[in-house]
Amino acid sequence: MASIRSVLGKLIARRELRRWRARAEAAEDTHLSTLRGQVTQARDLRGPLDALIQVADRRLALSAPGGEAFDLPFDVDWSWRPEIWRGALTRQGLTVLHSGEELGAEVQLFHDCDWPEVILHQMRNQREDVLAPYCLRMEVFGFEGSFLSLAVNLPQEAATGLTRRHLVSVSADVTLERPVPIYARLNIKHGPNTEQLVEPLPWHSEESLVEFDLAYSSINEKRIEQVWVDIIFDDPAMNAVILRDLTFSRRPRAEL
Repeated sequence: MASIRSVLGKLIARRELRRWRARAEAAEDTHLSTLRGQVTQARDLRGPLDALIQVADRRLALSAPGGEAFDLPFDVDWSWRPEIWRGALTRQGLTVLHSGEELGAEVQLFHDCDWPEVILHQMRNQREDVLAPYCLRMEVFGFEGSFLSLAVNLPQEAATGLTRRHLVSVSADVTLERPVPIYARLNIKHGPNTEQLVEPLPWHSEESLVEFDLAYSSINEKRIEQVWVDIIFDDPAMNAVILRDLTFSRRPRAEL
């Protein structure tokens, strides 16, 4: 019985696909009143279809070998890979016009250029040695501002239980068309204040890892509200950047 239902389901799906393909091919000549009804139906279908594709791509990508893997020290108490590198986004590309534009729910691009020419695009990772299923490509053409940064909002788990005994790590796999300095800035909002720690990101080394030792910070551990990291690019104009992976973790510092 189940096999009969499966066959019938495939036949119905093929018939629907042929129907919508025929509608698309005839759209230029379809009467406007009919076309209006068809586009309403198409938009109603697109929402759940996009949602299904996004969840399916994420789960299928994570089910592949290495999809959820991390290279981490044994004593980490929190680790995370943002959604851009975990699974397919509904909106996979973005032409940046305004500072603060978002790609996905966790990444924003900030700049101070009046007329930026920047394109962000999520792609599948093709290299077998990269653990993340997806990567982020950023192309910068004309850019006359003084800074360009990707802000990654860390989940609440990163802030919960965070103390001055922690080391917070940022690990990246970065390829640049033209070598430029890159910096990682850790931002911790505690009460009305925001602590900022900045370190160069050694993207050209074998291990692009930055560790922030919170012992050198002045955070109020009882008032930590939010944590985010800025990846800052110096002199970004006329460059192409591929962030093949970006992960975050924290671990307690060993007692001296």
